[in-house]
Amino acid sequence: MIRVNIFVEGQTEETFVRELLYNHFLQQNIYVNTILLGGAVTYGKIRRELYRKCSEDSTAFVTTMLDLYGLPKDFPGKSSIPTTNNPFEKAEYLEKQMGVDIGKQNFIPNLLVHEFEGLLYSNPQAFLAWFDQSVVEHLESECKLFPSPEHINDSPITAPSKRILRCCPRYDKPLHGSSIAMDIGLDTIRKQCQHFDKWLTTLENIK
Repeated sequence: MIRVNIFVEGQTEETFVRELLYNHFLQQNIYVNTILLGGAVTYGKIRRELYRKCSEDSTAFVTTMLDLYGLPKDFPGKSSIPTTNNPFEKAEYLEKQMGVDIGKQNFIPNLLVHEFEGLLYSNPQAFLAWFDQSVVEHLESECKLFPSPEHINDSPITAPSKRILRCCPRYDKPLHGSSIAMDIGLDTIRKQCQHFDKWLTTLENIK
């Protein structure tokens, strides 16, 4: 069985992998294991953890589920990122730089564009299980402003999580995040979020 270790930033992402990705990959003879990094860490710490895990077992793969929004200042390539409005080009550039920096064949770099909450914009109707219709309508109106959930931008004011909190102050990521994602479903998220889908496809095609 192919083994993949997924480094995640927090408990919400850990639950997301366990509830939405674990069985999906198990059906394809791929075992995924989450490793919690914790928030507010430097890239230096992330690098040590990734390099150690890659070196520990070269027959197992290592990948990441890190937010493009709010990456540490010392993240490779961050100071030389191309000037572009295309979020996928930014993510792919930084992923490539991280891959070069880790320098291990069993490492598959991945960034969420722009953060976990962006995935929740795949179907705002799922918020209705927790919040009222006005929240859903507000999120749907914001969706219409962008080509896809992954285009919702990444400033401290307009990042997906900030937008959700602004219209829904009761939103609590550990409580609501993974539950809303489960209600949306993996298929819908993949259809709406092409960079996320590309990452899963890469993992599915590991030989």
